[in-house]
Amino acid sequence: MTSASYDNNNIFAKILRGEIPSHRIYEDNDTIAFMDVMPQAPGHVLVLPKAPSRNLLDADPVVLAKTILVVQKIANAVKEAFDADGVFVCQFNEPAAGQTVFHLHFHVIPRYEGTALRPHSGRMEDNAVLAAHAEKIMAEL
Repeated sequence: MTSASYDNNNIFAKILRGEIPSHRIYEDNDTIAFMDVMPQAPGHVLVLPKAPSRNLLDADPVVLAKTILVVQKIANAVKEAFDADGVFVCQFNEPAAGQTVFHLHFHVIPRYEGTALRPHSGRMEDNAVLAAHAEKIMAEL
């Protein structure tokens, strides 16, 4: 387990509370999925549990089980919506591993043969593009 505590003011907690807008594509009682505002490829989605967990290391196993089922559902929808060759699913734990937002989340990114991922540059995608991508994915759910 991690020794750091969960920060209720992280950006994903604010999104969950509706304090920051997001392009939501899926939500149930336990999880939410929305478009990454700095996508590494068109169709990049984030899936996270609603329960506060800093990351995989401190998450309740029941929460993990429910979340990974949604990750699979979203991965299938993303692959279909973007006619991708594959889907990259990744998850980071603690700063040394690349975690920058400390609420458990999974990246679901469509992949194509011979096409590199864009870096997580800090450049936000246009809202109209994110909305269009969200609609494409929701049509596959």
